Amino acid sequence: MHTRYGVHFDHFKTFTTDQTRDEFLAKGLFKAGAIKFVYSHYDRFIFGGVIPTSEGISLPNDEDLRADFFLQRRELGILNLGAAGKVHVDGEVYALAHFDCLYVSRGTESVTFTSDSPTEPAKFYLNSAPAHRAYPTTKATQAEANRVDLGDQEHANKRVLFQYIHEDGIQSCQLVMGFTELLPGNIWNTFPPHTHERRMEVYLYFDITDDELVMHFMGKPDETRHIAVRNFEAVISPPWSIHSGAGTSAYRFVWGMAGENQAFTDMDAASLDSVR
Repeated sequence: MHTRYGVHFDHFKTFTTDQTRDEFLAKGLFKAGAIKFVYSHYDRFIFGGVIPTSEGISLPNDEDLRADFFLQRRELGILNLGAAGKVHVDGEVYALAHFDCLYVSRGTESVTFTSDSPTEPAKFYLNSAPAHRAYPTTKATQAEANRVDLGDQEHANKRVLFQYIHEDGIQSCQLVMGFTELLPGNIWNTFPPHTHERRMEVYLYFDITDDELVMHFMGKPDETRHIAVRNFEAVISPPWSIHSGAGTSAYRFVWGMAGENQAFTDMDAASLDSVR
């Protein structure tokens, strides 16, 4: 598990392209037969990926957590971005198809990931946040997620949000998780942009072909920077930063949040004339 520390926005203004990427971009999260994590000091958020192949992979207890087991004081969200697989939770087995989500309760001692086929493995994306109480381990399919249609074709930002873990869906302490799908011919996400000082966010971009990319924009509205993002790379978005992107073609991204509240509407809009 690799640790990323917080950055003050005044310091951020001085960053080069490489420094910005080193602090906020996470690469190499998915490797066959392995589990990879990043620990962000923004709201103590952990994110990462696991691709089990011929053998199951168990959730490790990193010594930096100073816990008896990984979920002793944490909750976990899992979204399957690959082929069919299973998550074994304290002896209970949950089958996860493509785009199925599983919330795992605080206090769960054993979590193991398996794929139904080693040649067509599951690809589990994980988000974890500190939790003050236990909510039930709960599964939701894409059909059971809350669908929100946003944007329009004229502004090239017609998109669909699928909300899984949120205040009116799967219950959690502070974790919020789902994904957004840009419809064909659309490239802009979360635009016009906003910030939410009360929550941090991580974007995992995926379904980007090898010859395409997404430009992720971040920073305060009047002091923006960009990061060129490829398939299955993630960007940490601090509470003071906008989080918006434009791709060379349509794409998808998982968003995970933690912080003061779970209200979808709790955001501070940035007017276009303030963006620089």
